[in-house]
Amino acid sequence: MSDVIDIHPHVISPDTDSFPLKPLGGTQSSWSLKHPLTYDELIAAMDAAGIAKAAVVQASTAYGHDNSYLAEAVARHPNRFTGVFSADILAEDAIEKIDYWRGKGLTALRLFTAGTTMEGQASWLNDQKSHNVWDYCSKIGMPVCVQMRPQGIPLLHDILKKFPNSIVIIDHFARSVFDDGAPYQKASDLWGLAKFSGVHLKLTHRTLEAALVGNSNHEDFFRHVLRFFSADRIAWGSNFPAAERPLSTLLAEARAAISHLDQSDQNLMLGGVAKSLFPSLKYST
Repeated sequence: MSDVIDIHPHVISPDTDSFPLKPLGGTQSSWSLKHPLTYDELIAAMDAAGIAKAAVVQASTAYGHDNSYLAEAVARHPNRFTGVFSADILAEDAIEKIDYWRGKGLTALRLFTAGTTMEGQASWLNDQKSHNVWDYCSKIGMPVCVQMRPQGIPLLHDILKKFPNSIVIIDHFARSVFDDGAPYQKASDLWGLAKFSGVHLKLTHRTLEAALVGNSNHEDFFRHVLRFFSADRIAWGSNFPAAERPLSTLLAEARAAISHLDQSDQNLMLGGVAKSLFPSLKYST
């Protein structure tokens, strides 16, 4: 078995009676309707692609804050999965809910502040009501995965000034724009987060595709990224099955995009960093 770890696949159950749909924003994502994927099907896809383990991310646009199916996935395959769960961080019982899902074996928190079913950028990311959650996650060393757009970066920056020891993973490089090419000034707010040592970037197909638009190419892109975020702060995630390609193809595309980098950096991005962010994934199956 390889050492590759995927930190951004999703799972969807066909059993909507046992696992009812409660999408954030009220609209279910088209990908979860068209390409539902059970956790056993994800295991099969991982085996076919040569992926050892995964940090499965809550399908927020299907289940909202009900992480029951994700928890079942981790319970059924504890040697292959950990889970990134969703919670309402403005709720009075937010920390209680976080502890509940942690008790189910889920090890990181997801904040879905923007996406294909939610226009714009949610403004609650740095709401004062969330500060107890940020403080708690920082103290227990639990990663917070943030799905956001570039407009949300100043909000995250504000939170990180208050809680600088937070471990944060930014999905899809915050869906930033890179078409201006080096020195990628359109993404300057993203590079500005590098001063917070706990900030990590999640490298997905969305990022790889954006890095080939306009005046950008993968060689220039990664040369610039690594000036700010070293390879030990970047981890690959497939976004499967939302990314409408086989998991093996998504991994092959990622390998090709970073093939010019030192092998040690490639190894970090494809598994090494995931092990540091999700310690339960370190152990052999």
